[in-house]
Amino acid sequence: MEVKKKPAQQTQTRKRMNNNSSRDKILKRISEAKQTREFGSVFSVSPDDEIYKPIEPNAVTCFKTELEAVNGQCELSETQDELFVQLKKILNDRNIDTIFCRDRQIGTHLTKHRIAFTGCQDDFETMSAAVTPCEFLIARTGSVVVSSAGESGRQLLSYPPVHIVLAGTNQLVAYPADGYDALQKKYAEHLPSQITTITGPSRTSDIEKTLVLGAHGPKEFIVLLCNDKSFNNFAL
Repeated sequence: MEVKKKPAQQTQTRKRMNNNSSRDKILKRISEAKQTREFGSVFSVSPDDEIYKPIEPNAVTCFKTELEAVNGQCELSETQDELFVQLKKILNDRNIDTIFCRDRQIGTHLTKHRIAFTGCQDDFETMSAAVTPCEFLIARTGSVVVSSAGESGRQLLSYPPVHIVLAGTNQLVAYPADGYDALQKKYAEHLPSQITTITGPSRTSDIEKTLVLGAHGPKEFIVLLCNDKSFNNFAL
């Protein structure tokens, strides 16, 4: 006795057959690609190949250009006094009365230049901006290397709406590998528990490919770069 399938069952059967057919086609293409493609035809980079562009016209200009290309901001100064004048202007332009700072050396200069600051944990969640030092600056990518080694810790690297970094031109290195080598030499076997490379403000374009700044961290990322050789006092 022949049992006829119901229309719904027939539809489901056809769908399964179609799905299997599509799957078989995809697997067949993958198999053919593996057979015809030689090893190394996809990844042809050798250790001698140049991955990054050269540093042009100089490290300072290259860093500033690359950082600003990803919505960051870089202000240059020749002296420490000029740098803190810039910092005061940045805060005034944003109507920020008090900046959050945990670094004692920076705090000393903030007091000297009459810039109100706090490092109290009670003020952490309500902060509008924070200032920190850094480890190194990577010229080619416009990135800032920071770590948990200093007094600023981990929280100030991602929480403040406006993150301001104070750095000297003597902290500039050419490429990421140079920064990591410098960290290794600096800390040897006692590397910080967290090392982070920051390239511009936090951003995402997950929703409808629309760029949104500050989605998962600081909305503004500002580097105040000083050419004063004595500025290495602020390095971590």
